[in-house]
Amino acid sequence: MTGKERREQLLDVSRALFAEKGFDATSIEEIAHRASVSKPVVYEHFGGKEGIYAVVVDREMQRLMDQIITALDDGSHPRELLEQAACALLDYIEGSTDGFRILVRDSPVASSSGTFSSLLNDIASQVEHILGLHFAKQGYDRKLAALYAQALVGMVALTGQWWLEARKPKKDEVAAHLVNLAWNGLSAIEHKPKLRSRPSS
Repeated sequence: MTGKERREQLLDVSRALFAEKGFDATSIEEIAHRASVSKPVVYEHFGGKEGIYAVVVDREMQRLMDQIITALDDGSHPRELLEQAACALLDYIEGSTDGFRILVRDSPVASSSGTFSSLLNDIASQVEHILGLHFAKQGYDRKLAALYAQALVGMVALTGQWWLEARKPKKDEVAAHLVNLAWNGLSAIEHKPKLRSRPSS
């Protein structure tokens, strides 16, 4: 096995273990054992468990971000963009279940730019740009696009975490319901919403 092939093998083995057990419960010994190498080989390639974990997380974040950005880069009608973004996240969960499990776990070693929360913020920024254009055309306050982007991305991400385990209903049906709630809510959006259960201050 070449050095590059060995590195990829160690990443694949580690990814499966981190998804199955989490960061804390995975040891270098177990990674080495599953890869049929000695511990020094793992240390030589990654310097330790934190190093290999960081590479696994970075790869997963990039894979998911690429799928979401591709979905949002179409220039279609805003509802279609919403559908494509919801489907992209659910496609990733279905096709990279281990990767998504790793991303949604809290990591003791993730940097501020290497957490699921920061990834969602990056996605929300893309959505904010699209919503901002839509809001401006409809005469709404464009500054509120950030708030709505966070709400939409959070709704899809949390539903995705639930669907990771439930897997029912089918993926496209989940996406359709998410878009139904988000779009039909947005289509009747009020310019200056007020809470009805509290007196105005």
